[in-house]
Amino acid sequence: MFDNRSIRSLLATPSVACLRVRCFFTSKSVTQVSVYAPRRQLQDANLILILGVIVCILYLAGGLHAQPIPDLLGQARKQFGPEAEATVRDWETLIRSGRDQSIDEQLKQANRFFNERVLWVSDREAWNTEDYWATPLETMGKAIGDCEDFTIAKYATLLLMGVDPASLRLIYVKAKRGGLTQAHMVLAWYATPTTTPLILDNMESSILSANERGDLFPVFSFNANALWVGNKTAPSSANPVDRLSRWRNVLSRMRAEGFALGA
Repeated sequence: MFDNRSIRSLLATPSVACLRVRCFFTSKSVTQVSVYAPRRQLQDANLILILGVIVCILYLAGGLHAQPIPDLLGQARKQFGPEAEATVRDWETLIRSGRDQSIDEQLKQANRFFNERVLWVSDREAWNTEDYWATPLETMGKAIGDCEDFTIAKYATLLLMGVDPASLRLIYVKAKRGGLTQAHMVLAWYATPTTTPLILDNMESSILSANERGDLFPVFSFNANALWVGNKTAPSSANPVDRLSRWRNVLSRMRAEGFALGA
C-alpha cells in the first residue's frame, strides 16, 4: 500500500514527471488515484500509432505478392559448380534487397542482373536442341541462354521480389533489326492492363516503353495464368499452360527446383 507521503515522493521522481496525477485524499488515506497523460502527449502517441500502422500496411503491401525464394544453392553447386553457386547467392541477395525497392528499381535490377551475367547463345549451342526453355537455375548455372531464358529468369526474379504477377507478361514478338526479322521474346511490365508496358529485353540494356520499341511487333503474350493475342488488352479464354507445351514443361521443372509459380 502507498500512503500519501510515498505517493507524493513518487510523483517527484523523473520517471513519472511526464505524467499528470490526480489524487483524492481523505484524512487517513488516498481514496482514488487517477494517472493520465497530458492531452498533447496523447495526441503525439496517437499520431505515432497511426504512422506505425501505415508503415506496417505499406510493408505488408510491398510483400503481398512476394513468393518464397527457392533453395537453389545446393542444386547450383551440385549441378554446375562453385561459380554457379556464387551467382545464385548474388541472385538471392538481389531479390531480398529488391523487395524494399520501387517497381522501377526492381525492373532495372532484374534486367541488369541477367543481361550482364548471361551470354546469349542459341539453344543448339547451349542445349544441343532446337528449342529449349531453361529454368532460372539452368540459366544461372551455365551463364548462357537465349531470349526465352533471359525472359523467364527475369519473370521469376520479379515475382520473388513481390511484383504483382498480373502485371508481368512474357511477349513473343517479331523483332526487325538490320533488315532482318526474327522470332524473339521479351518481358513486359504493365502498370495497368490497358497502359503501354515497359519492356525488358536482353538485346537492349535500357528499359523502354513499348511505344519506343518500333522494332518489336507482338504476336502473343502470356504469364502463368493468362494468354493474350497480339495487342489485345483482354485475355484469351485459352489456358497458357495447356496451350503452350514448352511453358508447361519449364514451369513443371521450376516447381521441381522449388519455385512456387502458377498461382
